[in-house]
Amino acid sequence: MKFNKILAICLTAGTLFSCGRTLKDGNYTLQVLSTNDVHGTWFDSTYTGGNVKKSLLAMNYYIDSVRTADGPENVLLLDAGDCLQGDNAAYYFNYVDTLSPHLFPRLVSYMKYDAVSVGNHDVETGHKVYDRIKKDLENAGIAFLAGNYIDDATGNAYFPLYKVFDRAGLKVAVIGYGNANIKAWLTEELWEGISFDRILDRVQADVDAVKAKEAPDVTIILMHSGVGQGDGTVLENESLDVLQAVKGVDFVICGHDHRPRLVNKDSISLMNSGSHSRFVAQGTVDIEVKEGKVVSKSVKSKLIPVNAEKADAAMRAAFQKDYEAVKAFTLTPVGELKTDLRTRDSYKGMSPYINLIHTVSLGCAPAEISLAAPLTYNGTVKAGTLVYNDLFTIYPFENQLFVITMTGQEIKNYLEYSYDQWINTVSGPADHILKIQHNDDPRTQQKGWSFIGRSYNFDSAAGINYTVDVTKPVGERINITTTAHGDVFDVERKYNVAMTSYRASGGGGLLLNGAGIGLDQLPERTVARYPEIREIIYDYLKANGCIDPEAIGNTDIIGHWEFVPASLANPCLNKDMTLLFK
Repeated sequence: MKFNKILAICLTAGTLFSCGRTLKDGNYTLQVLSTNDVHGTWFDSTYTGGNVKKSLLAMNYYIDSVRTADGPENVLLLDAGDCLQGDNAAYYFNYVDTLSPHLFPRLVSYMKYDAVSVGNHDVETGHKVYDRIKKDLENAGIAFLAGNYIDDATGNAYFPLYKVFDRAGLKVAVIGYGNANIKAWLTEELWEGISFDRILDRVQADVDAVKAKEAPDVTIILMHSGVGQGDGTVLENESLDVLQAVKGVDFVICGHDHRPRLVNKDSISLMNSGSHSRFVAQGTVDIEVKEGKVVSKSVKSKLIPVNAEKADAAMRAAFQKDYEAVKAFTLTPVGELKTDLRTRDSYKGMSPYINLIHTVSLGCAPAEISLAAPLTYNGTVKAGTLVYNDLFTIYPFENQLFVITMTGQEIKNYLEYSYDQWINTVSGPADHILKIQHNDDPRTQQKGWSFIGRSYNFDSAAGINYTVDVTKPVGERINITTTAHGDVFDVERKYNVAMTSYRASGGGGLLLNGAGIGLDQLPERTVARYPEIREIIYDYLKANGCIDPEAIGNTDIIGHWEFVPASLANPCLNKDMTLLFK
């Protein structure tokens, strides 16, 4: 298999330690700290309003406290990916100021990270960015790991598979992987020249070979892949699959799904610290050695809530000039907003926020229909002067706009699938119309109500007129009557449909599972590609000077949709929205 060749090359490279050493008798304790899905929350300021948010600054306060208590030589610090996207600062150093040394490698070097795995949103930044980051991290002595990402030109690993560290008197091997489902989300130009192995297919062989070569005392898998269900069916969420299958490791550190999670199986601990600097995961390994042999090893883990108010003042001062540069850029006025935009309003019907996304999408020829979802769970932009910072609330991701061809029947099926992620069939006002769940998990401090599914997969359509009958089962809910221009909607006809590059590459499964369009068909169906959607919104503001609810809500352009019957749907929606956002 191809990855065995790569592994052989990795294993014949120079190593940091000899393999024949024996541990001295005594007790050893290693602290393993991990983060993941930080998504650019590097600074604790929200740039406007004077609010404080959880950040690398606050995480470093806790990390330093552990190093002080246990000794820095006894601490290993790892990150499971999705570092380079999601906030103003990441955007600024990825695409605006490309001449200054990139901020992320400087930050993680300051914090003394040991290794970082590659996340899908790191790949989303494109070769120019992540290749630069790879080089900068290597120069800083930090491993940027994704051994399952294969260089098509050479057949070798594009990123290193593993690195070995000396901590707490122990030899620690960290084996790293990136998410295997990249081709389903991102357009090829972002990952051109790279192929992606399924982690589960290779992980045991990798572990066995690394252990045979390096003889580590502690072995850690660092992977940017969600926890999943452990049934081996979801390529983007393989961590529980790996936990259940792999032998000979102590930790599986993972990310991607943004949900804090600890799982213990036999002597292995899985740690997922969630996202956006909310938690630091902390694992502890205790080893006892007698007469040159390990007589006991115990592994335990916990999640540490990050206190936004306790930020590292010295770190803040060290990067103040970088913060000021980002702030100056993001406070640049870009136009006027004539109504509040609330992303939460998109869950109960048409709203100014989602109307804006649809309007700018339909303005990109040859788009006739737009499919879009809210990409901020609960963001608000107040009416008034807009600054560039507001565009990150309106559109936080670096998605391009694609236009693909779909038949009317495929669009209908797509919407049936989308709304099934979003709503239940209801029969009375006591029913939950939204697919929500109540959380009360003391381990992660998650309380209250949340969606079961991901709200960024709750696509609605524009350019057509339709209803969603909440009393009908999936497959019978969507009734599309006409286009926004008044033409009869034809299930046989092909339409040009605007959507994000994430969706047009198969992200969320709506095209495959809903419309029934295979990933292999998507390239030939793509008829137009546009820049990032945030930039399209910026161009709209430059052209129009403002966002006017009447202009973006013009039903002759975007059409109309609603939940029916309103007498049942509206009370149920109001009840569930109160639970979610009280």
